[in-house]
Amino acid sequence: MSATDFDSTTSSAGQADTETRPVPFRGGGFKPIDIRFVGLGVFVVLIAFWEWGSRSGFISSLVLPAPSEAFEAFMDLARSGDLGRHLAASLRRLVIGFVCGTTLGLIVGMLIGLNSIARAGLAPLVSAIFPIPKIALLPLFIIWFGIGEGSKVATILFGSFFPTVIATYSGIDGVDRTLIRMGQSFGLGRMAIIRKIVFPATLPAILSGMRISASISIILLVAAEMIGAEYGIGAYVLLAGNLMSTDQLIAGVAMLSILGLIVNFLISRAEKYLLSWRS
Repeated sequence: MSATDFDSTTSSAGQADTETRPVPFRGGGFKPIDIRFVGLGVFVVLIAFWEWGSRSGFISSLVLPAPSEAFEAFMDLARSGDLGRHLAASLRRLVIGFVCGTTLGLIVGMLIGLNSIARAGLAPLVSAIFPIPKIALLPLFIIWFGIGEGSKVATILFGSFFPTVIATYSGIDGVDRTLIRMGQSFGLGRMAIIRKIVFPATLPAILSGMRISASISIILLVAAEMIGAEYGIGAYVLLAGNLMSTDQLIAGVAMLSILGLIVNFLISRAEKYLLSWRS
């Protein structure tokens, strides 16, 4: 076999190998992989270790009772009928305050992001008020709206309003201006550009802001219910702390944790539905 024939045969073999060998896909772009049951496994391991530590004496049951004791306190609360009353009161305040706060935050954030006059007038005001701890304003809200539901809802509304505003107009500032110029080149009007380009591009920032707002709202819900509330998870936690009933206290904290997980799940589902175009 001549050198030319050898090179020809090697080239043909290499070409055939290249044609049949699968090429791995490298276009994932750091897309997160949904690995099921890992988070659940972490929870199970932690709770099992906690239960073992409390029963063996490694963890003092006076300081931190076993999960089984907290679950029994939770079941006693459910059997007494107070569980439904506490949850209903907290959910009503949380939903009203969060929905109103995020809705107003979206409106004001869009105004600041799209209107120069609104930005000049409102952005400095938002920047000045946002760092104030909202719970510090609760006594003022009590003076304005009374000790009842109004002051509690206003506290949650105020706490969810500012993160939504900042996330919204920051998201608008981050929209690719090339896309906007392209829309203008194709003759799209201002409202069409906002609806078809600006708002979809801003949605990831808005939903991230809503996730932060939801967490802040739950924190403020507990703090507001600890002042002058007969029913609510915060009122239940405060009463358990005053009575040094640590099992009931852990049960109340677990309810707050589950509430946070449910809110996070709902926002995650909204992200998958509204941001499906990113995948």
